[in-house]
Amino acid sequence: MLSLSIACLMKSRERFMGIGQLLTMPIFFASSALYSVTLMPGWLQAAARLNPLTYRGDALRALMIAGAATQHGIGIDLVVPAGVSAALTAVAARLSGRMGY
Repeated sequence: MLSLSIACLMKSRERFMGIGQLLTMPIFFASSALYSVTLMPGWLQAAARLNPLTYRGDALRALMIAGAATQHGIGIDLVVPAGVSAALTAVAARLSGRMGY
């Protein structure tokens, strides 16, 4: 939904792709998808706690690996990304009127 919101603001596909990659890569690396949050430096741990991808990765890891536990609890791991997705869907719906077809 973040990409859709950005696309509504861009005038060209090339600009959208560039800005999309500029945002996507840091969001991915500042999550627990690659490394545990406990292994990250303090400033990156703070960013990871704000990142909804951290919660989604934590839930997937706990659900796919036998005996794995979540860091935040499966409820929070499912609710946080769902809430962020709902909020970004509302933003994208609001911005969709700005698209120049």
